[in-house]
Amino acid sequence: MRRMLIVPALVLAVATIAAPAFASNDDSGAMKPQSNWMTIEQLTQKLTGEGYKVRQIKVERKGYEVYAIDKEGRRLEAYIDPVTGALLESESGEDD
Repeated sequence: MRRMLIVPALVLAVATIAAPAFASNDDSGAMKPQSNWMTIEQLTQKLTGEGYKVRQIKVERKGYEVYAIDKEGRRLEAYIDPVTGALLESESGEDD
């Protein structure tokens, strides 16, 4: 009986110690106060300066979701870091 209790306790102890190693290093906007975020106007100017035609910008929990057309005429759907304006994740396709 004692052995049956030791194994789960040992597993739980190891999992508890290892948990911080599996914690997310996600430096996305979800952890950044909105007071530090770029405004939609600032982001629009930044993207326009990079050659994008911005169609829509949505405020999401982790930052901005942007719909735009790139220099080659492809549609772009991207998640943007709200503080730096850096591209976090994107998907592009042909324009309709």
